[in-house]
Formats: sequence, structure tokens, C-alpha cells
Amino acid sequence: MEKRNAKRGPRRRLNRVVVPRPSQHRFYGHGLPGVDTDRLAGKLIVVEGADGSGRSTQLAQLVDWLEGSGHATVQVGLKRSTLVSEELEQAQQGNILSHRTLSLFYATDFADQLENIMLPAMKAGRMVLADRYIYTLMARDMARGINPAWIKNIYGIALVPDAVFYLNVSADTLVERNIAKNAKLDYWESGMDIGLSRDLFESFMKYQGQIQSIFRKLQRTYKFSSLDGERSVGQIQKEMREKVAKVLTR
Repeated sequence: MEKRNAKRGPRRRLNRVVVPRPSQHRFYGHGLPGVDTDRLAGKLIVVEGADGSGRSTQLAQLVDWLEGSGHATVQVGLKRSTLVSEELEQAQQGNILSHRTLSLFYATDFADQLENIMLPAMKAGRMVLADRYIYTLMARDMARGINPAWIKNIYGIALVPDAVFYLNVSADTLVERNIAKNAKLDYWESGMDIGLSRDLFESFMKYQGQIQSIFRKLQRTYKFSSLDGERSVGQIQKEMREKVAKVLTR
């Protein structure tokens, strides 16, 4: 019997359900009126990164891991608000939005999801995973010359996440990955609206370089984790899971 069991190898260890400890949540600024942050039993986990950084892949694996460990999850991201997402998508098709109008569109999209999805989910004790958060929105606005103080005030409504992971990937690698999967570079994600270059790929390279520079400044201000996104999917996921596991028990 022992010999037969030995051939099968070690039994697969099941994930142990970790009951999250309550966090002392707070807003970055004025927050939303009437919200008692002491009642937010869930956690807010954010993954940041440009298109092609592997952000979506990492989030999907993180969700599988959390749900496999017994945690209910809710996912949010840019342009997912039922209030303005469709209107924002339509407005972007014409490529005629002013920088301030684009900024307010995204801020409205974020505020609607915060009030109607994120906060209720956290009150119910769920894990909220955000496919980008206010940092991408702030970086985009700053790259377009919008006053940082105005931006900071706008996003004073935002809840401070329990963990933020920024996947740091070079602009060259981002272009290679997008080409490899035949992805069409987005007009706005490439910074074509700010006249960096008439060539889409060259504009993308310059714009992402600016965004990465701004993210380094934001990292120093908001103290989030910058992960080497050039590594394998498994290596990155392992590091993220280790950090999230600590978040759940602190």
C-alpha cells in the first residue's frame, strides 16, 4: 500500500481559507459623504499597467486563486460604469474630446463604480479587484498637462487600496507584445491626441515613456508596489499572491 501511494506522489494541498482581518480603510481626500469606512470588511486590490503589460492575465489568475481559497470577488476597471461607459466609448470614436472633458468622463466612470460597486461589495466582505485605478487616470491627465492639484482634488473621493501592483514593462516590450497578439494600438493609449508623433507606434513609445516616468513619481507619493513585468507570468503571479496573502492577514 505504501509503495502504491508513493507512486502517486504527494497529495495536492488544498488552499486554506483565510478570513480577512478588518482593515482601517480611509479615503485619499474628502471621500464620499455618508460612507462609514469602519464597515468595509472586504479588501481592495489594484493591478496597474499599460496595454500589453500582462495586467489582465495576472488579474484573472489572482481571481482564480482567491476564489479557489473561498473568497468572493468583484471586478471593476476603466469604462465599466453603466452610467457613462457607453457614452465615453462613443465620444472617443470621434477623437475630438478636450483633455479636461476626457478627464471628467473617466472621473465620472470611476465615481459611479466606486459608489455602486466597490463600496457595497466591500461592505459585504468581498475582495474587489480593480483592473487599473485612479493612478492610470492621474498619469494620463498629467501627461496631457492638466493641473496636478486639480487632479488630486478630483480623486480625493478614492478609497486607499489595500494593495497596488504596477507592472513595469518597457515601451519596447509593450510594442512587441501588442504586435505579437495582433492587437490594435488604441488612439488614446498611444497619446496620439497630444501630438507626440504622426506615427502611431512612435507616438505609443513616447507616450508610454512619459507615463512610466509619471508612475515612478506616483509610486513615491502613494507607496505602491512596482513589479518587474518582464518576468514570466508564473514569477509575477507568485510574488503577487505572497503579497496579497499578507494583506489578508494584517
